[in-house]
Amino acid sequence: MSRDFRDLIHVVPDFPKPGISFKDITPLLADGPAFADCIDRMATAVKAFGADMVAAPESRGFLFGVPVAMKLGIGFAPIRKKGKLPRKTRSITYALEYGTDTLFIHEDAVGPGQKVVVIDDVLATGGTMAACIGLVRDCGADVTGAAFLMELGFLDGRSKLGGVPVHALVAY
Repeated sequence: MSRDFRDLIHVVPDFPKPGISFKDITPLLADGPAFADCIDRMATAVKAFGADMVAAPESRGFLFGVPVAMKLGIGFAPIRKKGKLPRKTRSITYALEYGTDTLFIHEDAVGPGQKVVVIDDVLATGGTMAACIGLVRDCGADVTGAAFLMELGFLDGRSKLGGVPVHALVAY
């Protein structure tokens, strides 16, 4: 029987500001068997996308991307904020609700011919994931899919991902 991870994702109203319903994943992370099941199910999706590499943004994307890559025996490419990567990088600046942000990847983290799946905890408005996809493609790799613990479908983040196939374990 398939586990419903919603039971382990607590909705916190009005956090971090009024009108936002924050999805707290720490109860899922604290439940070892449930977290292992989550990683197994994400790994199944990533394998189906034909990935030979996983890329994920810090920090919550790392919580899912690293164990999925390990489970599949494939590599992991971190996508980080400014000043966190020590070698030559590529960057992309993208719009936020109020302002902009910039993400970085080592320029040799992924390359031509690689099939990369990007992973994060949540697909919301799609801005961060679209930037991640852009970075991976700028390195010459092919983005074959995107995987998430949860998707906030009412925010229509998929529409910003340029047709990249999406798999989410929980839909809101």
